Amino acid sequence: MSRRAIHPYLIAKDEEGHFRLTIRETRYNSQHYPLVTSTLQDELFKTATAARAHAKEHYGAEAGQFATK
Repeated sequence: MSRRAIHPYLIAKDEEGHFRLTIRETRYNSQHYPLVTSTLQDELFKTATAARAHAKEHYGAEAGQFATK
């Protein structure tokens, strides 16, 4: 794993065509190595834009904090 910070919000399309939001939390151990915990949210979205809007409204996400897959 690289030492660069990852985006805390991942938007990915599932097998059924829905978009899902994953929230990633990065902590660092005593050697400053990143430890990432990912939590897939239950909500399904029709578009990536809808998932992004949900993250902004409910989790306080800002522009530049999103990654897509």
